[in-house]
This record gives sequence, C-alpha cells and structure tokens, in this order.
Amino acid sequence: MGIVTPTLEHTEGPEEPKTDLPPMEDLVKRIPAPARELMEELFRARFVTVKRMPKSALK
Repeated sequence: MGIVTPTLEHTEGPEEPKTDLPPMEDLVKRIPAPARELMEELFRARFVTVKRMPKSALK
C-alpha cells in the first residue's frame, strides 16, 4: 500500500483594497493582557510596527 498525499491547490483571491492600516496600539489592545505578557515571555515578541505583506510572501 502506498502513501497517499492530498493535492494542494492555491487560488488567488481578489486583490485586497489598499486602505490605511489601524494604529499599532489599537491592534495590540485587541490581544488580552495575559496573552500579551505570555507571548512576550515565551517568544520575546514585541509589537513594534504594522506592515502590509503581499500574499505571495505567505506562500
């Protein structure tokens, strides 16, 4: 019996509108404080900027 692997299909969706991104402070406030503290402790993650990434960078 062979190994069966699913075929991955990628379809391009419509281009996202180029709107202003929300301020970083607003985005960080959406994350509960205990979760932010834990992320900072475990991953040394600091939220410093908001950037729009092209979909091609997420492949």
